[in-house]
Amino acid sequence: MALTPFEKGVDYVEFAAEDFGPIKAFYAQVFGWDFTDYGPDYVAFDDGRLAGGFAKGTPVNGTSLVVLFTKTLEATREAVSNAGAEITQDIFSFPGGRRFQFKDPAGNELAVWTDQL
Repeated sequence: MALTPFEKGVDYVEFAAEDFGPIKAFYAQVFGWDFTDYGPDYVAFDDGRLAGGFAKGTPVNGTSLVVLFTKTLEATREAVSNAGAEITQDIFSFPGGRRFQFKDPAGNELAVWTDQL
């Protein structure tokens, strides 16, 4: 029986941006997004339906990070690893929870987070 810990599915999307000022101005003006700054390296957004954020960095070929949610982070990490995915960033804490990142068999990088500290 397959482990199905994802209670919410796609929960968050992260993009990269080198300069938050212009990116915040663009999405606020065009789409009406609201922003919350979390220090110099991260800004979160809320578009009214889906939350996401911009991490300080250079976008690579338009990549973004899809973030999945689980209540069972360690079990999910084990299931992801046992299914053959590469763990690219092991479990770490951040304001509001913990997460890890992995590459799926096609090479797409995703993250899984939990609000369980």
